[in-house]
Amino acid sequence: MARAIKAKAVVGKKAPDFTLMGLGGREVTLSQFAGRKVVLFFYPKDLTPACTQESCDFRDSYSAFGEHNTVLLGISIDDEATHERFKAKYELPFELLADPEHRVCELYGVWQMKKLYGREYMGLVRSTFLIDEKGKLVQEWRNLRVKGHVEAVLEAAKAL
Repeated sequence: MARAIKAKAVVGKKAPDFTLMGLGGREVTLSQFAGRKVVLFFYPKDLTPACTQESCDFRDSYSAFGEHNTVLLGISIDDEATHERFKAKYELPFELLADPEHRVCELYGVWQMKKLYGREYMGLVRSTFLIDEKGKLVQEWRNLRVKGHVEAVLEAAKAL
């Protein structure tokens, strides 16, 4: 279950802290990564084409992010069992966090009204946030396209 501070993510301000369940029933808290840069990437659904591509692109750049003291955290509303399958199938080296009640998604403003084939529904909008070593939100990419995205995030992390 997510526990979140009642604040909204705003570039230039301290990133809202949260705790979510990671794999193996382990709690992961954003503030535990103080002193390291953090990339939070919110994606709609495990095992779907665009989300798989994005996650695999982050996987393929994992060591480059590590060389720049940057942690990767993937967040979706899928449960831990689905995350386990996704992580194993694609050998994802970073933490996947479950936000089934979309509390952290709301905190970061990525739980929004979406429209597909004329039907409106609430859903997770693909977005990424870069947080510096002091916990300040320094850059965001919202409603993004997957192609070329990871490279842009890596360049921003290197520049910090």
